[in-house]
Amino acid sequence: MKIIHCADIHLNSKMASNLTKEKAKERKAELLHTFIRMVDYAVKEEVQAVIIAGDLFDHNQINKTTRNAVYDQIKLHPWIEFYYLQGNHDSNSFLTDMEEIPENLKLFGKEWITYTAGEGRTVMKDETSGSESQQSCDMGSSVSGLNQSAVRKIAITGVELDQENSSSVYHSLVLDAGCFNIVVMHGQESEQSGKDKTEIIALRELRNKGIDYLALGHIHRYKEDRLDARGIYCYCGCLEGRGFDECGEHGFVLLEIDEEEGTCCRTFVPFACRQLYEIPADVSGCHTTSDMKERIDNALEQEIASKSMVKVVLTGEIGVNDEMDIDLLSKQYQDSFYFFKIKNQTKWKIDYHAYELDESLKGEFIRTVREAEGMSEEDKAAVIRYGILAVSGEDISTL
Repeated sequence: MKIIHCADIHLNSKMASNLTKEKAKERKAELLHTFIRMVDYAVKEEVQAVIIAGDLFDHNQINKTTRNAVYDQIKLHPWIEFYYLQGNHDSNSFLTDMEEIPENLKLFGKEWITYTAGEGRTVMKDETSGSESQQSCDMGSSVSGLNQSAVRKIAITGVELDQENSSSVYHSLVLDAGCFNIVVMHGQESEQSGKDKTEIIALRELRNKGIDYLALGHIHRYKEDRLDARGIYCYCGCLEGRGFDECGEHGFVLLEIDEEEGTCCRTFVPFACRQLYEIPADVSGCHTTSDMKERIDNALEQEIASKSMVKVVLTGEIGVNDEMDIDLLSKQYQDSFYFFKIKNQTKWKIDYHAYELDESLKGEFIRTVREAEGMSEEDKAAVIRYGILAVSGEDISTL
Protein backbone atom coordinates (compact mmCIF):
# COMPACT_ATOMS: atom_id res chain seq x y z
CA MET A 1 0.00 0.00 0.00
CA LYS A 2 1.29 3.44 -0.92
CA ILE A 3 0.72 6.36 1.47
CA ILE A 4 1.78 10.01 1.21
CA HIS A 5 2.80 11.80 4.40
CA CYS A 6 2.64 15.58 4.02
CA ALA A 7 2.22 18.52 6.41
CA ASP A 8 2.60 22.27 6.89
CA ILE A 9 1.22 23.28 3.51
CA HIS A 10 -0.03 26.59 4.94
CA LEU A 11 -2.51 27.42 2.20
CA ASN A 12 -3.62 31.06 2.10
CA SER A 13 -0.33 32.30 3.53
CA LYS A 14 0.07 36.04 2.97
CA MET A 15 3.61 35.66 1.53
CA ALA A 16 4.15 39.39 1.98
CA SER A 17 7.40 39.53 3.97
CA ASN A 18 9.67 39.62 0.90
CA LEU A 19 7.50 39.74 -2.20
CA THR A 20 5.60 42.45 -4.00
CA LYS A 21 1.81 42.32 -3.91
CA GLU A 22 1.70 40.73 -7.36
CA LYS A 23 4.31 38.06 -6.62
CA ALA A 24 2.80 37.33 -3.21
CA LYS A 25 -0.50 36.61 -4.94
CA GLU A 26 1.30 34.38 -7.42
CA ARG A 27 3.08 32.45 -4.67
CA LYS A 28 -0.20 31.92 -2.81
CA ALA A 29 -1.60 30.36 -5.98
CA GLU A 30 1.54 28.24 -6.37
CA LEU A 31 1.10 26.78 -2.88
CA LEU A 32 -2.41 25.69 -3.77
CA HIS A 33 -1.28 24.40 -7.16
CA THR A 34 1.46 22.32 -5.51
CA PHE A 35 -1.17 20.67 -3.29
CA ILE A 36 -3.23 19.87 -6.39
CA ARG A 37 -0.12 18.52 -8.16
CA MET A 38 0.54 16.28 -5.17
CA VAL A 39 -2.93 14.77 -5.51
CA ASP A 40 -2.27 14.28 -9.24
CA TYR A 41 0.95 12.50 -8.27
CA ALA A 42 -1.04 10.29 -5.90
CA VAL A 43 -3.40 9.34 -8.72
CA LYS A 44 -0.56 8.61 -11.15
CA GLU A 45 1.43 6.55 -8.63
CA GLU A 46 -1.67 4.71 -7.34
CA VAL A 47 -1.31 6.09 -3.82
CA GLN A 48 -4.21 4.95 -1.66
CA ALA A 49 -3.95 7.37 1.27
CA VAL A 50 -2.71 10.90 1.96
CA ILE A 51 -1.87 11.83 5.56
CA ILE A 52 -1.94 15.58 6.26
CA ALA A 53 -0.15 15.97 9.60
CA GLY A 54 -1.36 19.47 10.45
CA ASP A 55 -1.34 23.05 9.17
CA LEU A 56 -3.07 22.45 5.87
CA PHE A 57 -4.11 26.11 6.14
CA ASP A 58 -2.20 29.09 7.51
CA HIS A 59 -5.03 30.81 9.38
CA ASN A 60 -8.79 30.76 9.88
CA GLN A 61 -9.61 33.07 6.98
CA ILE A 62 -9.82 30.66 4.05
CA ASN A 63 -10.93 32.15 0.75
CA LYS A 64 -13.49 30.39 -1.40
CA THR A 65 -11.04 29.45 -4.14
CA THR A 66 -8.77 27.61 -1.71
CA ARG A 67 -11.60 25.98 0.22
CA ASN A 68 -13.34 24.78 -2.94
CA ALA A 69 -10.11 23.53 -4.52
CA VAL A 70 -9.17 21.43 -1.50
CA TYR A 71 -12.70 20.12 -1.12
CA ASP A 72 -12.87 19.19 -4.81
CA GLN A 73 -9.54 17.34 -4.70
CA ILE A 74 -10.89 15.18 -1.88
CA LYS A 75 -14.37 14.73 -3.33
CA LEU A 76 -13.23 13.94 -6.86
CA HIS A 77 -10.84 11.19 -5.77
CA PRO A 78 -12.95 8.84 -3.62
CA TRP A 79 -10.46 5.98 -4.02
CA ILE A 80 -7.86 8.01 -2.05
CA GLU A 81 -8.35 8.33 1.69
CA PHE A 82 -7.34 11.73 3.12
CA TYR A 83 -6.38 11.64 6.80
CA TYR A 84 -6.50 15.24 8.03
CA LEU A 85 -5.17 16.12 11.48
CA GLN A 86 -5.49 19.81 12.33
CA GLY A 87 -2.40 21.70 13.50
CA ASN A 88 -1.93 24.90 15.49
CA HIS A 89 -2.57 27.08 12.40
CA ASP A 90 -5.66 25.21 11.22
CA SER A 91 -9.24 26.28 11.78
CA ASN A 92 -12.55 24.45 11.93
CA SER A 93 -13.93 26.86 9.34
CA PHE A 94 -12.83 24.56 6.50
CA LEU A 95 -14.93 21.71 7.91
CA THR A 96 -17.89 23.74 9.14
CA ASP A 97 -18.32 25.40 5.74
CA MET A 98 -18.73 22.03 4.01
CA GLU A 99 -22.22 20.97 3.00
CA GLU A 100 -21.14 17.42 3.77
CA ILE A 101 -17.87 15.79 4.74
CA PRO A 102 -16.76 13.31 2.04
CA GLU A 103 -16.56 9.68 3.14
CA ASN A 104 -12.90 9.53 2.16
CA LEU A 105 -11.97 12.44 4.45
CA LYS A 106 -10.91 10.97 7.79
CA LEU A 107 -10.66 13.36 10.73
CA PHE A 108 -9.08 13.24 14.17
CA GLY A 109 -10.03 14.82 17.48
CA LYS A 110 -8.86 15.51 21.03
CA GLU A 111 -8.84 11.80 21.84
CA TRP A 112 -7.08 9.04 19.93
CA ILE A 113 -8.95 7.88 16.83
CA THR A 114 -7.85 4.83 14.84
CA TYR A 115 -8.72 4.00 11.22
CA THR A 116 -7.91 0.89 9.23
CA ALA A 117 -6.36 2.12 6.01
CA GLY A 118 -8.16 0.94 2.87
CA GLU A 119 -11.17 -0.41 4.73
CA GLY A 120 -14.27 0.28 2.65
CA ARG A 121 -12.20 2.22 0.11
CA THR A 122 -13.49 2.85 -3.41
CA VAL A 123 -11.26 1.04 -5.92
CA MET A 124 -9.92 3.04 -8.85
CA LYS A 125 -10.53 1.37 -12.19
CA ASP A 126 -8.13 1.43 -15.12
CA GLU A 127 -9.94 3.50 -17.75
CA THR A 128 -8.43 1.55 -20.63
CA SER A 129 -8.90 -2.04 -19.46
CA GLY A 130 -11.53 -1.76 -16.75
CA SER A 131 -9.35 -3.85 -14.42
CA GLU A 132 -8.30 -2.86 -10.94
CA SER A 133 -5.05 -0.87 -10.84
CA GLN A 134 -2.16 -2.78 -9.29
CA GLN A 135 0.39 -1.12 -7.04
CA SER A 136 4.12 -1.73 -7.36
CA CYS A 137 6.59 -1.56 -4.51
CA ASP A 138 10.12 -0.25 -4.94
CA MET A 139 11.72 -1.24 -1.66
CA GLY A 140 14.64 1.15 -2.09
CA SER A 141 17.39 1.43 0.53
CA SER A 142 15.48 2.53 3.65
CA VAL A 143 13.43 -0.29 5.15
CA SER A 144 11.93 -0.75 8.61
CA GLY A 145 9.24 -3.06 9.90
CA LEU A 146 7.90 -5.67 12.29
CA ASN A 147 9.80 -8.73 11.09
CA GLN A 148 6.51 -10.60 11.04
CA SER A 149 5.20 -12.64 8.15
CA ALA A 150 1.50 -11.80 8.08
CA VAL A 151 0.61 -8.20 8.87
CA ARG A 152 -2.87 -7.80 7.45
CA LYS A 153 -3.89 -4.32 8.52
CA ILE A 154 -2.44 -0.84 8.44
CA ALA A 155 -3.77 1.20 11.36
CA ILE A 156 -3.62 5.01 11.23
CA THR A 157 -4.07 6.59 14.66
CA GLY A 158 -3.97 10.27 15.53
CA VAL A 159 -4.80 12.93 18.08
CA GLU A 160 -4.92 16.73 18.00
CA LEU A 161 -3.11 18.26 20.95
CA ASP A 162 -4.48 21.07 23.07
CA GLN A 163 -3.73 22.50 26.50
CA GLU A 164 -6.07 20.06 28.23
CA ASN A 165 -4.87 16.79 26.73
CA SER A 166 -1.21 17.48 25.94
CA SER A 167 0.15 15.89 29.12
CA SER A 168 -2.33 13.03 29.61
CA VAL A 169 -2.88 11.82 26.04
CA TYR A 170 0.11 9.47 25.97
CA HIS A 171 -1.29 7.17 28.67
CA SER A 172 -4.44 6.47 26.65
CA LEU A 173 -2.64 5.38 23.48
CA VAL A 174 -3.28 1.66 22.94
CA LEU A 175 -2.24 0.05 19.65
CA ASP A 176 -2.69 -3.41 18.17
CA ALA A 177 0.81 -4.88 17.98
CA GLY A 178 -0.30 -7.11 15.09
CA CYS A 179 -0.94 -4.11 12.82
CA PHE A 180 1.46 -1.85 10.99
CA ASN A 181 0.87 1.22 13.16
CA ILE A 182 1.11 4.75 11.82
CA VAL A 183 0.58 7.46 14.45
CA VAL A 184 -0.08 11.04 13.37
CA MET A 185 0.66 14.11 15.53
CA HIS A 186 1.53 17.78 15.09
CA GLY A 187 4.09 19.53 17.28
CA GLN A 188 7.71 20.02 18.27
CA GLU A 189 9.59 16.88 19.22
CA SER A 190 11.08 16.75 22.70
CA GLU A 191 12.28 14.13 25.12
CA GLN A 192 10.26 15.80 27.86
CA SER A 193 6.61 16.84 27.91
CA GLY A 194 6.11 20.60 28.09
CA LYS A 195 3.85 22.25 30.63
CA ASP A 196 1.31 24.60 29.03
CA LYS A 197 2.92 24.01 25.62
CA THR A 198 0.45 22.11 23.50
CA GLU A 199 2.82 21.86 20.53
CA ILE A 200 5.35 19.71 22.42
CA ILE A 201 5.47 15.99 21.50
CA ALA A 202 7.18 13.91 24.19
CA LEU A 203 8.99 11.18 22.27
CA ARG A 204 9.88 9.36 25.47
CA GLU A 205 6.18 8.78 26.16
CA LEU A 206 5.67 7.22 22.70
CA ARG A 207 8.44 4.65 22.86
CA ASN A 208 7.59 0.94 23.12
CA LYS A 209 3.96 1.62 22.23
CA GLY A 210 4.04 -0.46 19.05
CA ILE A 211 4.50 2.49 16.64
CA ASP A 212 6.07 1.65 13.28
CA TYR A 213 5.93 5.13 11.73
CA LEU A 214 5.29 8.33 13.66
CA ALA A 215 4.08 10.85 11.03
CA LEU A 216 4.74 14.33 12.36
CA GLY A 217 4.08 17.90 11.27
CA HIS A 218 5.20 21.32 12.58
CA ILE A 219 8.90 21.36 11.67
CA HIS A 220 9.27 22.69 8.12
CA ARG A 221 12.27 20.60 7.07
CA TYR A 222 12.60 16.88 6.44
CA LYS A 223 13.90 14.92 9.41
CA GLU A 224 13.73 11.30 10.49
CA ASP A 225 15.26 9.26 13.29
CA ARG A 226 14.68 6.11 15.32
CA LEU A 227 11.87 6.22 17.82
CA ASP A 228 12.66 2.84 19.36
CA ALA A 229 13.70 -0.64 18.25
CA ARG A 230 10.50 -1.06 16.27
CA GLY A 231 9.73 2.27 14.67
CA ILE A 232 10.91 5.66 13.46
CA TYR A 233 9.58 9.19 13.69
CA CYS A 234 9.57 11.50 10.68
CA TYR A 235 8.91 15.14 9.89
CA CYS A 236 8.13 15.38 6.18
CA GLY A 237 8.66 19.16 6.15
CA CYS A 238 6.55 21.66 4.23
CA LEU A 239 5.55 21.33 0.58
CA GLU A 240 6.86 24.76 -0.39
CA GLY A 241 9.36 27.06 1.29
CA ARG A 242 7.76 30.41 2.03
CA GLY A 243 10.63 32.40 3.52
CA PHE A 244 14.41 32.26 3.77
CA ASP A 245 14.16 30.35 7.04
CA GLU A 246 12.84 27.49 4.86
CA CYS A 247 15.65 27.04 2.35
CA GLY A 248 16.52 23.73 0.74
CA GLU A 249 14.40 20.98 -0.80
CA HIS A 250 10.79 20.57 0.25
CA GLY A 251 8.18 17.95 -0.54
CA PHE A 252 6.56 14.92 1.08
CA VAL A 253 7.34 11.36 2.15
CA LEU A 254 6.09 8.37 0.15
CA LEU A 255 5.53 5.21 2.19
CA GLU A 256 5.32 1.85 0.43
CA ILE A 257 4.12 -0.74 2.92
CA ASP A 258 4.21 -4.47 2.30
CA GLU A 259 1.15 -5.67 4.21
CA GLU A 260 2.33 -9.30 4.17
CA GLU A 261 5.88 -8.70 5.39
CA GLY A 262 5.16 -5.70 7.61
CA THR A 263 7.97 -3.70 6.01
CA CYS A 264 7.94 -0.08 4.94
CA CYS A 265 10.04 1.65 2.31
CA ARG A 266 10.02 5.43 2.75
CA THR A 267 11.23 7.95 0.22
CA PHE A 268 11.45 11.71 0.47
CA VAL A 269 10.01 13.20 -2.74
CA PRO A 270 11.18 16.78 -3.55
CA PHE A 271 8.12 18.53 -4.93
CA ALA A 272 8.28 22.31 -4.50
CA CYS A 273 7.90 24.40 -7.64
CA ARG A 274 10.52 26.87 -6.36
CA GLN A 275 13.55 26.49 -4.12
CA LEU A 276 14.93 29.12 -1.75
CA TYR A 277 18.63 29.77 -1.19
CA GLU A 278 20.48 31.81 1.41
CA ILE A 279 24.08 32.20 0.24
CA PRO A 280 26.92 33.88 2.19
CA ALA A 281 29.48 36.01 0.36
CA ASP A 282 32.57 37.24 2.21
CA VAL A 283 33.52 40.63 0.78
CA SER A 284 36.48 41.32 3.09
CA GLY A 285 39.18 43.21 1.24
CA CYS A 286 36.81 44.54 -1.43
CA HIS A 287 37.10 48.27 -2.05
CA THR A 288 34.42 48.85 -4.68
CA THR A 289 30.97 47.64 -5.65
CA SER A 290 32.51 45.92 -8.67
CA ASP A 291 34.87 43.99 -6.39
CA MET A 292 31.89 42.85 -4.33
CA LYS A 293 29.97 41.76 -7.41
CA GLU A 294 32.84 39.48 -8.33
CA ARG A 295 32.66 37.86 -4.87
CA ILE A 296 28.90 37.41 -5.24
CA ASP A 297 29.36 35.88 -8.70
CA ASN A 298 31.77 33.36 -7.18
CA ALA A 299 29.28 32.56 -4.40
CA LEU A 300 26.56 31.97 -7.00
CA GLU A 301 28.64 29.54 -9.05
CA GLN A 302 26.49 26.63 -7.83
CA GLU A 303 23.68 25.66 -10.17
CA ILE A 304 20.59 27.66 -9.20
CA ALA A 305 17.47 27.65 -11.37
CA SER A 306 16.21 31.02 -12.58
CA LYS A 307 12.81 30.35 -10.96
CA SER A 308 14.45 30.22 -7.51
CA MET A 309 14.32 32.76 -4.70
CA VAL A 310 17.78 33.88 -3.60
CA LYS A 311 19.12 35.89 -0.69
CA VAL A 312 22.83 36.72 -0.60
CA VAL A 313 24.24 37.64 2.80
CA LEU A 314 27.32 39.86 2.67
CA THR A 315 29.82 39.12 5.45
CA GLY A 316 33.32 40.22 6.38
CA GLU A 317 34.92 43.59 7.14
CA ILE A 318 34.72 46.72 4.97
CA GLY A 319 36.93 49.77 5.32
CA VAL A 320 35.21 53.07 6.13
CA ASN A 321 36.56 54.58 2.92
CA ASP A 322 35.46 51.67 0.73
CA GLU A 323 32.55 52.12 -1.70
CA MET A 324 29.54 49.80 -1.52
CA ASP A 325 26.17 50.30 -3.28
CA ILE A 326 23.68 47.61 -2.24
CA ASP A 327 20.96 48.87 -4.58
CA LEU A 328 23.25 48.65 -7.61
CA LEU A 329 24.35 45.15 -6.62
CA SER A 330 20.76 43.97 -6.21
CA LYS A 331 19.61 45.35 -9.54
CA GLN A 332 22.31 43.42 -11.40
CA TYR A 333 20.77 40.10 -10.33
CA GLN A 334 17.04 40.87 -10.27
CA ASP A 335 16.47 39.59 -13.80
CA SER A 336 18.34 36.35 -13.13
CA PHE A 337 15.97 34.93 -10.51
CA TYR A 338 12.29 34.98 -9.55
CA PHE A 339 13.27 36.95 -6.45
CA PHE A 340 16.63 38.29 -5.31
CA LYS A 341 17.77 40.32 -2.33
CA ILE A 342 21.00 41.22 -0.58
CA LYS A 343 21.35 41.44 3.19
CA ASN A 344 24.35 43.39 4.42
CA GLN A 345 25.93 41.89 7.53
CA THR A 346 29.40 43.31 7.01
CA LYS A 347 31.24 45.15 9.74
CA TRP A 348 33.17 48.40 9.36
CA LYS A 349 36.92 48.17 9.80
CA ILE A 350 38.71 51.28 11.04
CA ASP A 351 42.47 51.69 11.32
CA TYR A 352 42.58 54.27 14.11
CA HIS A 353 46.37 54.47 13.98
CA ALA A 354 46.18 55.93 10.47
CA TYR A 355 44.38 59.00 11.89
CA GLU A 356 46.35 59.60 15.10
CA LEU A 357 48.42 62.41 13.54
CA ASP A 358 45.85 63.50 10.97
CA GLU A 359 45.20 67.24 11.59
CA SER A 360 42.28 67.42 9.19
CA LEU A 361 38.59 67.69 10.13
CA LYS A 362 38.23 64.01 9.32
CA GLY A 363 41.01 63.04 11.72
CA GLU A 364 39.57 65.18 14.52
CA PHE A 365 36.12 63.68 13.93
CA ILE A 366 37.42 60.10 14.06
CA ARG A 367 39.43 60.71 17.25
CA THR A 368 36.42 62.33 18.92
CA VAL A 369 34.15 59.42 18.13
CA ARG A 370 36.79 56.90 19.24
CA GLU A 371 37.04 58.55 22.67
CA ALA A 372 33.27 58.77 23.15
CA GLU A 373 31.97 56.86 26.16
CA GLY A 374 28.91 54.62 26.22
CA MET A 375 29.23 53.49 22.60
CA SER A 376 30.13 50.03 21.36
CA GLU A 377 32.98 49.61 18.88
CA GLU A 378 30.44 48.60 16.25
CA ASP A 379 28.41 51.78 16.81
CA LYS A 380 31.54 53.93 16.70
CA ALA A 381 32.54 52.39 13.38
CA ALA A 382 29.07 53.04 11.93
CA VAL A 383 29.06 56.67 13.08
CA ILE A 384 32.48 57.23 11.56
CA ARG A 385 31.47 55.53 8.31
CA TYR A 386 28.31 57.63 7.89
CA GLY A 387 30.08 60.81 8.99
CA ILE A 388 32.85 60.41 6.41
CA LEU A 389 30.35 59.72 3.63
CA ALA A 390 28.17 62.66 4.60
CA VAL A 391 31.12 65.07 4.63
CA SER A 392 32.11 63.69 1.20
CA GLY A 393 28.64 64.40 -0.18
CA GLU A 394 27.72 60.73 -0.63
CA ASP A 395 24.12 59.49 -0.42
CA ILE A 396 23.83 57.50 2.84
CA SER A 397 20.08 56.77 2.56
CA THR A 398 20.70 53.49 0.70
CA LEU A 399 23.30 52.08 3.12
